[in-house]
This record gives sequence, C-alpha cells and structure tokens, in this order.
Amino acid sequence: MKRRFSRFFNMGEKTAEEQPREIALVEESAAEREAVKQIPVSLIMPNRFQPRTVFDDAKIEELARTIHIHGIIQPIVVRETEDGKYELIAGERRWRAVQTLNWETVPAIINNLNDTETASVALIENLQREELSPIEEAIAYGKLLELHGLTQEALAQRLGKGQSTVANKLRLLKLPAEVQEALAQKQITERHARALIPLKNPEKQVQVMNEIIEKQFNVKQTEDRVVQLLDTPQQKPKSRRKAFSKDVRIAVNTIRQSLSMVSDSGIDLKSQEEEFDDFYQITIKIPKKK
Repeated sequence: MKRRFSRFFNMGEKTAEEQPREIALVEESAAEREAVKQIPVSLIMPNRFQPRTVFDDAKIEELARTIHIHGIIQPIVVRETEDGKYELIAGERRWRAVQTLNWETVPAIINNLNDTETASVALIENLQREELSPIEEAIAYGKLLELHGLTQEALAQRLGKGQSTVANKLRLLKLPAEVQEALAQKQITERHARALIPLKNPEKQVQVMNEIIEKQFNVKQTEDRVVQLLDTPQQKPKSRRKAFSKDVRIAVNTIRQSLSMVSDSGIDLKSQEEEFDDFYQITIKIPKKK
C-alpha cells in the first residue's frame, strides 16, 4: 500500500537498515479510495502532533457553511487507537467544522500509520496550506528535522524552500517563550521578532517586545531600539521612577500613537523619550526631505 509524502523524505543513499521509515500517502490505491467509512464524530480525538495551535473560529464557521451546502468532498484521515477510538491524521479543520454542524458521523479513511508517520503527515499538510503562523511553521520545521534526522539544507530541498527561509524560521525558536507567544497571537510580526534576535539576552528581548506592543513600534523603530541597547556598554542603575498621573499617561500614550501613525505614513521620524524628576520629555526629529 502506497502512502503519502514518500517523495519528501526519500533518504537517498542510506541503506534500508539505516533509512527511517518513509512517510507515504502521496497516492491512494483504488481500494483505499473506496474504503471511506462513516465514523462517529464523538470517537475522534485531535492529532497529538498537530502543529497548529490557533484555529480561526470565523474560518471554521465559513468552512462549516460550505460543508453544510456541498458536503465533505475530501474525507478526513484517521488511525485507530487501542481504546477503540480514532486519532486524526489529516483534516482537523473539517472535523471541527462538522462538530459545529452537530453531525453524528463524518466520512473518513482509516490509515494506521505509526507515530512518526502521523506526525509528519500533520506537519506537511499544514505547511503546504501555508496558513501556519511563523512560530508554528518554525516548530513544524524543527519537528521534521528531529523526526527524520535531516539537515536544514536537506529539509529546505524537500519542502521546495530556500535554506535561508528555513534557517530564519528556526531562529525564532531561540526566542523566549513570551516572545514566541506574542508572535503566535499576532501581537508582533515575524520581522519584529527577528529584529530581537541580536540582543541574545532573553530579558532584554522580552523588554523590547513589551515596548513594541506598548509603544506600537514599527520594524525600523524596533531595529533602532535594539541597536541602542547593543551600543550601551553597561546599563546605569535605574533611579526610582515616580508614578505618572492618569492624565500624564494618557497624554504620553496619545503622543506615541500619533508618532506611530506618522511613521506608518512613510515619514522616517525619530523620537526619544526621557524621564526627569519634574517632567517627562519627548524629543521628535522630522526630516525635511523623504
């Protein structure tokens, strides 16, 4: 029986004894296509190796409406578990959609892959859809490297991507968990996250991440802030900050938002904030020429 994804992980010159079990499922035989069964939705559990951590409820609802009108064109793929239930291999969005429709059963193909194969199918399926967040994509790359003992270059070739693309994604996994979570929740962009990597110090990376969110830094402002921290040989002991009144906080945040809007319009302005005992100073430099 042929299985999908064997072409992705053909280990080339390795012997049969050295070669990890290939992931197949690229082509289904006629018998497999006919072996579609109606499986109780309540007996299906999510894929333990699912790389996607955030599902868009609006898109699931949209898919559910399409399924309600046209039905499921492509069955989900599951494997049997020891307790008589089924674990998803592919098609979690479809499974979630039919749950919202309160379907009792769903068309499925049973394919009893092992853990390595199941993980790889889930990872590749999601990578091919190109709907993962940058951090989810990075985690998927990392797992594929681990599962199949590939180099970054070999993985890039099998995925049809540049090695630098794979390397840049994997660097995101070196960032602190707080930064990775902010990236997954789309509070910062991938370019923001990559700009933090040169800092090395996790505490500083989290510090700048909070500044990005609070002050709505664009990527250029983030890069400038990182350079500023890198150029500072030693941080001076911080003087005890005086609490801002509510009115002052509102005023400062309003100015920051206004500066961000101006920067987003294409004007490369520079701003610097300084706190003194009796006042808070914001210096703004606007170039006369673009």
